[in-house]
Amino acid sequence: MSHSPLIQVLIADDHVMVAQGLTILLESQSDIRVIGRASNGREAIDLFGQHQPDIVLMDLRMPEMSGVEATIAICAEFKQARIIVLTTYDGDEDIYRGLRAGAKGYLLKDAEAQELLSAIRAVHAGQQYIPPAVGAKLVERMGISELSNRELEVLNLMARGKNNQEISAELSISESTVKFHTKNIMSKLGASDRSQAIITALKRGVITI
Repeated sequence: MSHSPLIQVLIADDHVMVAQGLTILLESQSDIRVIGRASNGREAIDLFGQHQPDIVLMDLRMPEMSGVEATIAICAEFKQARIIVLTTYDGDEDIYRGLRAGAKGYLLKDAEAQELLSAIRAVHAGQQYIPPAVGAKLVERMGISELSNRELEVLNLMARGKNNQEISAELSISESTVKFHTKNIMSKLGASDRSQAIITALKRGVITI
């Protein structure tokens, strides 16, 4: 993006200590410079527009606007944007959403410092950076049917302990329709009952509580 000899990095993370630690690590490298820090997705979009950094380290879950939403917005306007998701979440749905949004890399926050630096340099050079364990989960996710918006609404209400009658009333649909969606949800998640569907969805990051 920029023509500086240094790799200019924007950090988007709502945890101050994490952002400070990343800044110290990156600034210790002779070829990397941190040009800004955002604490939510909206700030990330604004700062990207101002500085157009070479790399963005993007947390997935932030207040006001998520990292996925910010990634979509940035990549829609700046086709050459190079974003690396850096998150504590390794559910296959989180990985899928992040990369589908346009991210070029995906790393967990417990990765070794050298791996993060390698990821930054690789993505800056035009490559993707997806560790083998992350890639395996992504392949697994690609073989799973995606839940519809209505199915996600039903699933979220199920996770909040609502029964079919309560879900029916809240979504203004019939109980038979709720049962139909529940059956589809369990099938797509490979679950034998509602409880297993909820546990699987939470584990994979399909829903959060």
